[in-house]
Amino acid sequence: MSDTATGRRHDLNLFRRYFDLVADGSKTIEVRVKYPRLAGMAAGDTIRFRIKGTDESCDVRVLRVTEYASFEALLDGEGPANVNPTSSRETQLANIRQIYPPEKEALGALAIEMQRIHASA
Repeated sequence: MSDTATGRRHDLNLFRRYFDLVADGSKTIEVRVKYPRLAGMAAGDTIRFRIKGTDESCDVRVLRVTEYASFEALLDGEGPANVNPTSSRETQLANIRQIYPPEKEALGALAIEMQRIHASA
């Protein structure tokens, strides 16, 4: 993480299926657990998403960060189509909970509204 003119930069890994949706601009909400290292993320920050093991990256500008008590509340508050336009709410909830077990969800869920800046390969 480093400082930039518009705020801090965060480097985060992303699965290919979600990376492609961010890169094409159709995924506008990223879901993360409220880990201490992400708690200070704010509008104006940038995120560089990477696919682990590759040089592919996609930069986004953070527009808003909203905290929710659970992934279910997050999907209801943000709208499933903004999180993943290719999956139903139920499928998304199951997928998120496969990535993050209940003890992680208990830390809180973050909805990160973002706008794509550019992608590079």
